[in-house]
Amino acid sequence: MTVLQIADRLRTEADAYLFVEELRWGDGEPVCPHCDGIGATYIRPSNGVSRKTRTGAMSERRVWRCLSCRKQFSVLTGTIFHGTKVPIRIWVLLIFEMCANKNGIAAREVERKYGVCPRTAWHIMHRIREAMKNDALVESMRGTIVADEAYIGGDPQNRHKSRRQRDEVMTPARPGVDVGRIKTEKTPVLSLINKSTGEVRSRVIPDVSGHTLRKVMTQQIDFAGSHLHTDSHRSYKGMGAEFLSHQTVDHRSGEYVRGDVSTNAAENYFSQLKRSLDGTHHHVSVEHLPRYLAEFDTQRMHRLVGQVTGRRLTYRRMTT
Repeated sequence: MTVLQIADRLRTEADAYLFVEELRWGDGEPVCPHCDGIGATYIRPSNGVSRKTRTGAMSERRVWRCLSCRKQFSVLTGTIFHGTKVPIRIWVLLIFEMCANKNGIAAREVERKYGVCPRTAWHIMHRIREAMKNDALVESMRGTIVADEAYIGGDPQNRHKSRRQRDEVMTPARPGVDVGRIKTEKTPVLSLINKSTGEVRSRVIPDVSGHTLRKVMTQQIDFAGSHLHTDSHRSYKGMGAEFLSHQTVDHRSGEYVRGDVSTNAAENYFSQLKRSLDGTHHHVSVEHLPRYLAEFDTQRMHRLVGQVTGRRLTYRRMTT
């Protein structure tokens, strides 16, 4: 579906509600967010189009009454859309853009295109990114898995000279190693890529030790049913024996591809990710980096809307 086709379908707010219901519930009956009961009665507005809210404003929100618990709800209840005052048409169009845009989209661009204030644009986008996160929502990865790490953040050499001198750490001189080393403020990220499906799962990690990498990979991969491709980083050696096979390429000796073994899929992903973060967002804080990673891992609008339940993200949570 193209943006023109979506815009043509969303001529009114009622159309937007119908579209979200189609994505979330498909051809099935509405599911009550209060009791998880299936089946509800649609409460038709008295004028057939809109209903008056508690503030006296008119809304085209589609409301249902659960046949089990008798409570009212809409397709927005208990989701990232819950309590929003922004038109659902803007939400749907923005979700489409974030899923389809290869390089991401900046909050300032959303402000200009959709006529919302900067704080609203920033909040909406983080709520959508929160829904994109696939923590505890998907099955373990199986197949041929490429694992690699990268560091996200500014280059320490670009900092002011006074800061570089202050943070410089003197290390014992060794052959071929500089005496002075500079602390890095970059954040390590581990990405796991399924070579057959192209699925990417990225996680912010505190360090790249074997213990940390194994903990993350255990949560995401079925070791006994997968083959592992990595570089020669020694942190992978201990867990490699638990996979069906573990094959590596040695970048230090100039080896990047050996048959079908390589980490090129991860290198290409990191290249695109870093260009997008630098060119679109310019700076991403460590606190919000996991959501930005989720944005670049997710590529399907249907999958995203299927994950909106229970993902409310208030502005207070994001700023405290």
